[in-house]
Amino acid sequence: MYNYKLIIQYDGGRYKGWQKLGNGENTIQDKLEHVLSELSGQEIELIGCSRTDAGVHALAQTANFKVNKPFSCEEIMTYANRYLPQDISVIEVTKAAENFHARYHALDKTYLYKIWNREFSNPFARKYSMHIREKLNVDAMKQASKYFLGTHDFTAFSNAKSKKKSMERTIYSITIEQEEGMLSIRIRGDGFLYNMVRWMVGTLVEAGLGRIKPEEVTKIIEAKDRSKTGNLADACGLYLERISYDKGLPNHQA
Repeated sequence: MYNYKLIIQYDGGRYKGWQKLGNGENTIQDKLEHVLSELSGQEIELIGCSRTDAGVHALAQTANFKVNKPFSCEEIMTYANRYLPQDISVIEVTKAAENFHARYHALDKTYLYKIWNREFSNPFARKYSMHIREKLNVDAMKQASKYFLGTHDFTAFSNAKSKKKSMERTIYSITIEQEEGMLSIRIRGDGFLYNMVRWMVGTLVEAGLGRIKPEEVTKIIEAKDRSKTGNLADACGLYLERISYDKGLPNHQA
């Protein structure tokens, strides 16, 4: 078997998320698997690193698939981009070791969230950021973000239906930058629960609006009660920005 690693960008606005649902609904995985199956002449199963939700975008989603005959990386990328919708692009294809797994071998993920913080709307960013009219206190948001760092039980920040798996995740860094009315929040961690980043951003916004004190984030985490978090931030402002792998491992790339 031949294993290929893909880096994919997409505008998630019109899709039901990354993961195929088995009922014919419109997903990123469905679109990619259909095109790759047409190319290879066999049914392809694509393994994505992150199962982005409906409406969420990706700047660098990582996926891999196995096929029983070889193709050049250029052939895969050219064919895929010719037949995929214009809101999905394969920007890189590399040969991977047979045991490389896009999800299990990821070291960490970085999500970017964009907030347009002006009274007036931005016609060119309205589909790709959350609009908040009230002025945000960025210093308060930065202070609140520090309480998310480290390893915590993030039950309060997830819509995950199953509680059988561990709800602990480790957040390595959070940065908040503002330029010309656009806030960019980057959150890097070892993994994220369903809707976790959007609930975290919603809570940071509460701090920025003065509705909670920054130090209250600790109490929200410890309470494990989602009703105590801020509002769920809009999907349109969220981007999967980066996924890191250990390039020194023999199972990363052949």
